[in-house]
Amino acid sequence: MSATIQNIIPKNEIAACDLLIDYLEKIGVEFIFGIPGGAIEPLYNALARSEKRGGIKAITARHETGAVFMADAYARNTGKLGVCCSTTGPGATNMITGIASSYENNTPLLIITPQTSQDKAGKKAMQESGDTGINISGMFQFFTKYTSYVTHVEQVEHKLVSAIMSAFSSPGGPTHLSIPADILKSQVPLKQSSINIKNLLRRPVFKDESAIQTLIKEINDSKKTIFVIGAGTKECSGLIAQCINALNIEFVATPDGKSFVNPYHPLYRGVIGFAGHKSANKALQNNAVDTIVVIGSSLGEFTSNAWDQLTLLNNKLIHIDNNQDNFTRSSMAKLQVAGDIPSVLEAILENHRAQNKAADKSASTSIIDKSQLFTHMQMDNQKSVYFEFDEPDKIKDQSSPLKPQFLMHQLTQIFPSNARYLADTGNNLAWSIHYLNPYDRRFNNRRATQRNEKDRRSNSAGLLQICAEFCSMGWSVGSAIGTALAHPKDPVVCIVGDGSFLMSGNEITVALQEKLNVIFLIMNDQHLGMVKHGQKLNNSADIANKLPNISYALMASAMGVMSYTIESADDLAKLDINKICTRNGPTLLDIRIDANEVPPIATRLKGMK
Repeated sequence: MSATIQNIIPKNEIAACDLLIDYLEKIGVEFIFGIPGGAIEPLYNALARSEKRGGIKAITARHETGAVFMADAYARNTGKLGVCCSTTGPGATNMITGIASSYENNTPLLIITPQTSQDKAGKKAMQESGDTGINISGMFQFFTKYTSYVTHVEQVEHKLVSAIMSAFSSPGGPTHLSIPADILKSQVPLKQSSINIKNLLRRPVFKDESAIQTLIKEINDSKKTIFVIGAGTKECSGLIAQCINALNIEFVATPDGKSFVNPYHPLYRGVIGFAGHKSANKALQNNAVDTIVVIGSSLGEFTSNAWDQLTLLNNKLIHIDNNQDNFTRSSMAKLQVAGDIPSVLEAILENHRAQNKAADKSASTSIIDKSQLFTHMQMDNQKSVYFEFDEPDKIKDQSSPLKPQFLMHQLTQIFPSNARYLADTGNNLAWSIHYLNPYDRRFNNRRATQRNEKDRRSNSAGLLQICAEFCSMGWSVGSAIGTALAHPKDPVVCIVGDGSFLMSGNEITVALQEKLNVIFLIMNDQHLGMVKHGQKLNNSADIANKLPNISYALMASAMGVMSYTIESADDLAKLDINKICTRNGPTLLDIRIDANEVPPIATRLKGMK
């Protein structure tokens, strides 16, 4: 705190915003994403003081929704709290789509919005957004876990701690504080003993021992078991790999769980759900299968094959989850196991070892051998998959305009193995889920049964990130910023359609300003592609899906961003990927793709009927 501020504020008091920043610093927050304005100025003054002492840095978005997506991605990729802020009125309402998306995806966020000073409430102040104006807290209550209007300066600390604790309570999610400008400018009396926020955020590990023992018996008695890996396994992909290898179990993944499995494992049968693989359906429908263990999945339309009773939602199902709300969609299951997922997996492994120590020793060797084999396959670009693509011939088709199938397959060939991919909502999401298969190095690095907290948090989002459930268009552009800040040593590849980029492409200048290595890969087909193909497949009118022929490369150049237009396989091959992936700044690839290729979206159409 500056000497001037110290002279103004008595020693037994602290500026409300300095107190807020102090708490965020204590829990490891590194960035606050937002757009400043008059009412939120006291918070930015405190942020400036924090930046000067090497603390939290302000990241200025171009639109408040982009700020939320940045914070969401940062939280998903680090396990830390994502923090974003806006000014009053429209600044706050602009955040709604991003917050709703985080709510659906259980991302721990803290949203801070100001209000006009309380003495002006009800007087039609500019951008008034309290309970006498456009009620922001009233709006936010429907998609936050906690929202509160701070009406007195002595509430600041208690409500801040409550918001942080709520964001991390299971399941995680966004929380919101609405703070009037007069309170943001106020001083808070210092207490003799401060709250230990880190202790409050520790959570006991919950496990249902009775249900776990029943689960183990079911697996032991099963003639053939198959695992379904969902997004809830993000903290334990290494344990998942060990269970699969030790028990020799076939497995599939949900679209949002795909990032946490090894797609080149010989027991992997592909994705079940949106844009999934026929081989995954065949594996689940195999008459020999009598037990289907779903691990960490919401079992909504996106992940359940559009509520498929034949394949998934039947009496063969066992559902393991740490979010008990998800059990409302698996009432037909023969067993539901609530609690800490890694603890459940550890119990399965311990039982297996106890049953046959000699076999376990052999299985441990097998894990190492397979992991090394898959690493060599990745390095030599000789990858083999054990599941079925819808159109395998097209991954080798080098015709122009580029086939999306070919493009997706090429990305893991040309980009380094540590590249992190984000697939926006639209056709590119379907193409990515079905044909893009980055290899997750955790299958090499994490063989120990005991979980590694540092590793778990630093890799929690995986190498392929999607926006499941709410499926907001344009989310990936802002999220690529947050991902790059979380992983500054890894190139980030943002796969986005031209329609989505037109919604939020202005955030590319944040990557430029912050010198972030993000590759914005625009799949340019001059259409709202999913709308176009959905209309055609549903025999609906062909209307309102066309976009103009825009050179996104020229648009990027005008912003000062390095860009390339890719019209052929040769253009793609000529890219200096090493230079692109080591640049201190973003790159845009305007890739012209074949607009007539039909994406694998049959499951989505099924869910709409």
